Amino acid sequence: MSIVIKFFGAPDAEAAAAVAEGGPDGVFESLTFGNFDVEEALIEWEGIFTGRSFEEVLDDDVPETVVDPDDGEGPLVLAVSGTLRDALCTAVEQRLAEVSRLWVAERAADGEVFDPEIAVWILSGLADLARAVREGDENLYCWVA
Repeated sequence: MSIVIKFFGAPDAEAAAAVAEGGPDGVFESLTFGNFDVEEALIEWEGIFTGRSFEEVLDDDVPETVVDPDDGEGPLVLAVSGTLRDALCTAVEQRLAEVSRLWVAERAADGEVFDPEIAVWILSGLADLARAVREGDENLYCWVA
């Protein structure tokens, strides 16, 4: 099964929800990835950045579902937490590499093979987008289909 993941910035949840059916292309600048469990990744990344456990982050209802019009059967929009957005904004290259390495190790512990270079590429690109989003006084969202 192929998964398309597009991170994008939007002024608020209402604007982010408006792109649920068609995705953010042509409406918001976006960053596209694919084929990993983004909900789980958002929880793991926040946990690694903050030193909190998966369960602690999950207890905070992260990631928040902005809209899921087809009840899990179609595209949905998730809100990236402000905590994760801010951690990405302030992370230097060395920290992004460290978080990537730890994330790859977590995936390996669950039997999933993830290329370390791709992990760094994902988090570095996401950090760049998070900085641009914060400068524009927007929030970071994720469209998944």
